[in-house]
Amino acid sequence: MKLEKDEVYTFKINSGEEVIAKVTGFDDKYIDISEPLSVAPGPQGMGLIQSVFTSEPGVVVRLNINSITMFAQTEDKIKLKYIETTTGISVPSKKILVG
Repeated sequence: MKLEKDEVYTFKINSGEEVIAKVTGFDDKYIDISEPLSVAPGPQGMGLIQSVFTSEPGVVVRLNINSITMFAQTEDKIKLKYIETTTGISVPSKKILVG
């Protein structure tokens, strides 16, 4: 799989943490990501929380390629939740209208 700019991916980090983020750029050593969110268990199941608490909102973060064990495009349902969490925009699910 090849990374694409402006797509949302799920990264599994060496620590075991799973991070969901939008890729803004990459080279042979780093992947630049924006709005990284970590997957964490909560009272109602898995949820998304901030990965970086002390940086300015919207800052681009560099992820070292050597820190990643695997990555994949994020599942559509989770990607919609990511977009809602990072932008505040609720994206309606795809439904077929029958008239």
